[in-house]
Amino acid sequence: MKIHEFLESQASARSDAIAIQDWDGTTWSFAKEWDVAQKGAEFLSLAGVQRGDRVLMVTENCAMLCAFIFSCSLIGAWAVPVNARQTAAELERIINHATPRLGLFMSEVSPDAKAHGTRLNARDVAGAWGNLMVSELGPSDPVPDADVAVMLFTTGTTGTPKGVMLTQSNLVYAGKTSAHTRGMTVADTVYGALPMTHVFGLASMLMASTFAGATIRLEARFTAAKLYDALTSGVTILPAVPQMHALLMQYTAEQGIESIAGGPLRYVSSGAAPLDPVWKRKAEAFYGIALQNGYGMTETSAGVCTTKSEFGDPDISVGPPLAGVEIKIDETAEGGGNGIGEVLTRGPHIMLGYFRNPEATAQVIDSDGWMHTGDLGKIDEKGLLHILGRSKELIIRGGFNIYPPEVEAAFNDHPAVVQSAVIGRRTATGDEEVLAFVQIPDDAVVTVKELRTFVADRLSAYKRPGQIVLTQTLPAAPTGKLLKHKLLDTFASQIN
Repeated sequence: MKIHEFLESQASARSDAIAIQDWDGTTWSFAKEWDVAQKGAEFLSLAGVQRGDRVLMVTENCAMLCAFIFSCSLIGAWAVPVNARQTAAELERIINHATPRLGLFMSEVSPDAKAHGTRLNARDVAGAWGNLMVSELGPSDPVPDADVAVMLFTTGTTGTPKGVMLTQSNLVYAGKTSAHTRGMTVADTVYGALPMTHVFGLASMLMASTFAGATIRLEARFTAAKLYDALTSGVTILPAVPQMHALLMQYTAEQGIESIAGGPLRYVSSGAAPLDPVWKRKAEAFYGIALQNGYGMTETSAGVCTTKSEFGDPDISVGPPLAGVEIKIDETAEGGGNGIGEVLTRGPHIMLGYFRNPEATAQVIDSDGWMHTGDLGKIDEKGLLHILGRSKELIIRGGFNIYPPEVEAAFNDHPAVVQSAVIGRRTATGDEEVLAFVQIPDDAVVTVKELRTFVADRLSAYKRPGQIVLTQTLPAAPTGKLLKHKLLDTFASQIN
């Protein structure tokens, strides 16, 4: 099966049903989206795009992006969606590596995309999709023997992106499984603020909603105010990352709103970062329904595990593996032992590999098909996976292992804290010190001394940070995922 068959099926069965509420308030039926996808495929073919060619799409969330991803599937090309907020240098690195035949710059939704298109001599093209800018970036350079649907470039903990090749089978599996897990139906409206240039938005929003025939309400850029409006005007499913939840609750608290329980929302999920029990209780009290946790990454088509928790369940695991997915723990990894180790996974969700980088692929996918995630975790007696953090983010201080999520959870318990990020830094003695970067609201009255006292009751002495930096913003990817590798540079002037 191909991903465009999801859309074709819905257009045939429910042609007038609303597929997309676009960022600008317009709506697209499934019939319109299918028509645009077909016309987009014809346009790409006439522009010289062949099976196995890459088509760069510089954009933010919009209906046009959805349609052109399916256009690529129709002709066997690879969609390469890239967030328009990338710098010129970052985009050039992606272009040089992906060698796309064509670049689509979705200028109607994004001034940044328009600026990139202008810089790359793109021309304006109007069609059934609306207006966009198109640039011929290179000659046809196909890889016809790989059934790749989408190639995503990861942020990477090192900041160096890799092209993750996700096959048709990967994304068909991801869409079906995500829809089934959420019990998604034609009656649902899914909030679409997670960028579809990243795997969580691509799989859990676009693929799942199209498979199930649900409506996606797209947002080009996340704001807490828009999310609140959506949750009080028909959205039933909210896939999000912890930072989105935290900012929403901060926003509503400022408005004097304690809870939105009793509204249309029936399913809310959190991914991309570990949860802590106190924060989960706050979120569930706010939403009035259970908060489902999950675990995955770009290389696993988003999903590995997800919970099916009841309201009030104190469990903060990421749940059991999805149907057809295997997991195990490698205790020989750094920081491993006593049931803790690197999380390995295998199944239909695993990427084909990194584009033109067999060495990097071999480092993460072994000969038995197990993917080495780089994340530390443990599996409890119920078969539920608990993520303890990235193995590269493990802090070793005085011979003791410190897992950043545990320290972050201590800070996040404070009522004035929006979120926090904890990293280790090598000292002159070869040991590591703990650094905490704590985001607080603009009007918060809280001091470093107060936070030190607060976490001292929650953390052993060796886990307590040597330095605490207070800030109103933390560096983050467009998904909201915190970019810990940028913390030291961002706050260099505030660190001793």
